[in-house]
Amino acid sequence: MTELLRRLLTGVVYVILLLSAVFLSSDAFDFLFMVFGLACLYEYKRLVNLRGYHVFAAYLGLWWLFIYIIRDEVLINILMFLSITVNIALIYFLFSGKPIYRTYQKFLIGLFYIGGGCIFLTMIPYKDDAFAKMLIMGIFILIWVNDSFAYLVGKSIGKRKLFPSVSPKKTIEGTIGGFVFTMIAAYIMAQYEPIVKPTEWIILAAVIVIMGSVGDLVESKLKRAAGVKDSGAILPGHGGMLDRLDSLIFAAPFAYMTLNIFTYVS
Repeated sequence: MTELLRRLLTGVVYVILLLSAVFLSSDAFDFLFMVFGLACLYEYKRLVNLRGYHVFAAYLGLWWLFIYIIRDEVLINILMFLSITVNIALIYFLFSGKPIYRTYQKFLIGLFYIGGGCIFLTMIPYKDDAFAKMLIMGIFILIWVNDSFAYLVGKSIGKRKLFPSVSPKKTIEGTIGGFVFTMIAAYIMAQYEPIVKPTEWIILAAVIVIMGSVGDLVESKLKRAAGVKDSGAILPGHGGMLDRLDSLIFAAPFAYMTLNIFTYVS
């Protein structure tokens, strides 16, 4: 089986699984991303050599509290602030030469970068206690369009490297191409999903593309520091679950904050 066919088949199975969970029920969607989060945490632990299982217990406890128990906006905003703060620290890690070497740092990053990202990704589709299927699907589509066209444009006309020390294959042309096509996709989706206004779809798409691209580079830096090509091998042709979800997980708290701002402003 060729590498391209393997990637295609894995991608199709992944998309079918995701669509099935979204359209089956909100509980199925919640459970799927809880499991995805555990898989990503397992791969992250191996990348940074974090020992023990405490981070799994902390993640499951945090998940249970914020998905099923806590409804207080103040507490949710505190979690959002912590997740975004950890992500900003990871951006510093991306551009600095300093490693993540303390156990408590590895633990907090795993809990709030991956755990917080998966929790907010699950919270996004809940609008006034209703499960907005098309909203979360729209966000998935934005990420897929950006990834696909960044790859296609970069492979076709990409010449200038974006961040060669971390991700040698990514180009400036590919990044711009992904951004442009994602804006077009956001405009098209705005015609079919009325929960978010057309202008807000464009802003949300920009936030997702920018922060998702940064998240992809952050995960590449973690892999480079660990000396590995992929975070795992659970997805043939795609690597690990963290390789597949790195953009979504990193962008999720920023997307949630953006949607909250829209609600507050409107």
